[in-house]
Amino acid sequence: MRLIPAKWTKVLLKYGPRWLLGVLITAAGVLYSLNIWESEAVARFDNLLAGERMKLAAPVLDPRIVIVDIDGQALTEFGRFPWSRNVQARLISQLTGHYQVKAVGYDISFPEPDTSSGYGVLEKLSKQELGDVPALRQKLAELKPSLDYDGLFAAALKGQPVILGFNLSPDQVKGELPKPLFAERDLNGRELTAYNAPGFEANVPVLQRAAAGGGSFSVSTDPDGIVRSAYLIQQVGDNYYPSLSVATAGLYLGALAIKPLLTESVDQLSQSQLESGGYDALTILLPDHKQRVIPVGEAMSTVVQFRGTGGRSGGAFRYVSAADVLTGRAPVELLKGTAVLIGTTAPGLVDLRATPVKAEYPGVEIHANIIKSILDNRFKSRPYAAFVIEAAQILAIGLLLSFALAALSPLRSILLGVLVLAASFGLNYYEYTSLDLIYNLAMQLIVIASVFVLNVAWGYFFEVRKGQALVSRFGEYVAPELVAEMADDPEKYNMDGESRELTVLFVDVRGFTTISEGLTPKQLREYINLYLTAMSEDIRDSHRGTLDKYIGDAVMAFWGAPVAFPDHASRAVATSLLMQASARRLNEDFIARGWPPLKIGIGLNTGLMHVGDMGSKIRRAYTVMGDAVNLGSRLEGITKVYGVGIAVGEATRAAAPEYAYRELDLVRVKGKHEPVAIFEPIGLDKDVDPATRDELERWHAALAAVRMQQWDRAMQIIVKLQEIFPERSLYSLYTERITHYRAHAPGADWDGVTTFETK
Repeated sequence: MRLIPAKWTKVLLKYGPRWLLGVLITAAGVLYSLNIWESEAVARFDNLLAGERMKLAAPVLDPRIVIVDIDGQALTEFGRFPWSRNVQARLISQLTGHYQVKAVGYDISFPEPDTSSGYGVLEKLSKQELGDVPALRQKLAELKPSLDYDGLFAAALKGQPVILGFNLSPDQVKGELPKPLFAERDLNGRELTAYNAPGFEANVPVLQRAAAGGGSFSVSTDPDGIVRSAYLIQQVGDNYYPSLSVATAGLYLGALAIKPLLTESVDQLSQSQLESGGYDALTILLPDHKQRVIPVGEAMSTVVQFRGTGGRSGGAFRYVSAADVLTGRAPVELLKGTAVLIGTTAPGLVDLRATPVKAEYPGVEIHANIIKSILDNRFKSRPYAAFVIEAAQILAIGLLLSFALAALSPLRSILLGVLVLAASFGLNYYEYTSLDLIYNLAMQLIVIASVFVLNVAWGYFFEVRKGQALVSRFGEYVAPELVAEMADDPEKYNMDGESRELTVLFVDVRGFTTISEGLTPKQLREYINLYLTAMSEDIRDSHRGTLDKYIGDAVMAFWGAPVAFPDHASRAVATSLLMQASARRLNEDFIARGWPPLKIGIGLNTGLMHVGDMGSKIRRAYTVMGDAVNLGSRLEGITKVYGVGIAVGEATRAAAPEYAYRELDLVRVKGKHEPVAIFEPIGLDKDVDPATRDELERWHAALAAVRMQQWDRAMQIIVKLQEIFPERSLYSLYTERITHYRAHAPGADWDGVTTFETK
């Protein structure tokens, strides 16, 4: 008896695997939304999306909030910051008297007394050195009121709607805090969790007692250093204090009290407030039995709704220079009846914070944004059961796409995927802008993208395999990871001939004829196989070179094709140094076996080469050709003459400047008319020890002397180098050359070039 009809069996065989994978992806998304598993990467993605979502809303200038800016203009007109308190007194008098602002919040604190008037010095003189001048003491008594800058500032603050800011500190107690909103004893045993600071940097007592209140301008950051939320209430000791934004907004609204609204009094909240903010909230009690209820999150915090990108041109708040306020140049109608925040954007004084909308955002605007939310009575908040709603959305979308995309044509799959993606974005943005609800979107997008990519990849599986078959032709030349990279975009790679700047390498075994004569055929095969394997692995696997061919005991390779590397010369130099290290390691093993020692020479050159699939109808190969290739081969042979393991051309040295080099000579190789400088790479320049660096400097000085035909000076340097480094055959070569040149002067027109007539 057949339990499943044949039709459904066929459907399951065709679509079942894709359905299963789609359901598994959806299940993973649901489990993440329900907090059953966590991912820091997804959380970062959510934070990124939240910032981009904020940027979508164009800022609208709010006339109720003005930032009085201590900017460069103000410092030019009234001196460097911090200003004397008499200037601050004039600023407050202008704002509250002439401009009749409704509330002022200082995003600046005054923790130290102001002694800039010099009164203290004069008073000390009147009591000591000039104590016998009664007129001085009398004059000081008359001047004291005008020289007591703190007193002048306090007098300006007295009775005016001014909130002084203070900073919470982990390691000091300075100044005097304002009167707290409430204390722990006022909670009647109920628990209120708020950020508890061990210390503070507040204002001098005479100023704080004269002000209408105070508020903390400390800003909290997430672990990634971004400001996304702010504490509205903060605790110091047993007392609770408002933030600068809450205190300033309360003063502007004429608040009678600011209190926490805890679980026991939750019935005072409307259903929408409950849904948007959970149970705990902060309430600002206003005249006529009105109130502002602010939904809060963990530790009495709120999500900051950043409007615009901040500053004079990108924010939602008007900036007025403090200089224009002090001089009365600012229009009265611009400031009258507003809530003013005093901050600074002057060069060197800028209070900038990293936010989701901008990496450098004016700190004063963080407070301005919170004040605006309070005045508008609109707060962005995450619903209490948001994770359940997010999980339900992911489940519905994931199942829809998993089953639908498997059966649709490619075009319809794309249309459905785009439609669902747009709907997810649209709904999330509507909830944020119109309902003030914050829902995470990252996992939903990941599920949509994953299910879509799964089905598209499955549908195009055979076409991808065709592309991989093309790329696999390069497998014998390049490292497996490069083949995998090429398989991702097979259309990008082909074997057609082209001209490209590359770096070519030739390596050869020194004295191979002698080696082959000293070994049996079996030993020789093992000897050469071990050597070629080590060289090939260094070329392909370590620095992703392209292995061109074996020419007997020689190996040819190049960098920069088929996969282009901008640092192909650096990779080639690094590989050559690695190959020499591998040769030394093999040499130890060979000697231990009683085999002839292994010594190799390597030539490198960089330049324009022809690369592609070349050859005959019978046999073809992916290789490089050209003058630059020929020069690389010549350099490999030249290493024997100079007794070095590696020789590189001038172009390679210029293209890999991070390495230290020993210049060997100026040479004219067979088949080339123009001379070329050749060098021996030593190692990364940053790793060269002082002794080696000193040797290189002395050698280059000797080489310069040779080219200037200063034989005695050159010989003197080289002889000393020979004494220290007797194994360096390069020095012996030049000793012989200098001896020859002394006997056979090259002439005044000598260009210092060594010409090689053989390959």
